[in-house]
Amino acid sequence: MKKIAIVGCGTYMDSGYGCPGEWRCLKAAALGDGNFDDPSQLIAHVKCICPGRATATNVGMAIKLSEIKPDIIYLSSCLVNAKPGCPYSTPEEKAKFLEEKTGIKVVLGTHDYH
Repeated sequence: MKKIAIVGCGTYMDSGYGCPGEWRCLKAAALGDGNFDDPSQLIAHVKCICPGRATATNVGMAIKLSEIKPDIIYLSSCLVNAKPGCPYSTPEEKAKFLEEKTGIKVVLGTHDYH
């Protein structure tokens, strides 16, 4: 079973702009739906808080505190598909930055649930 971390959009999750919280990401990971090939074990769920500068540090701290390195990091569907989009960086830029800082592959999106 792959160990994963998910980075969600804090603004969407906290402000109700279309994401009711992380339950859809958790469901997709548990069932192996959406962008998950198989059921996965979630070891960290981190919010990207505007302007996103601390995201890589917060992911690193989550890994350190859990003492489990994820096999893959997923950017949540609310972060990847946000309308309006993030004014600070694109999902692709966030993914590249996280991959460079952590050395862990980053996947764009978690699920296709509506």
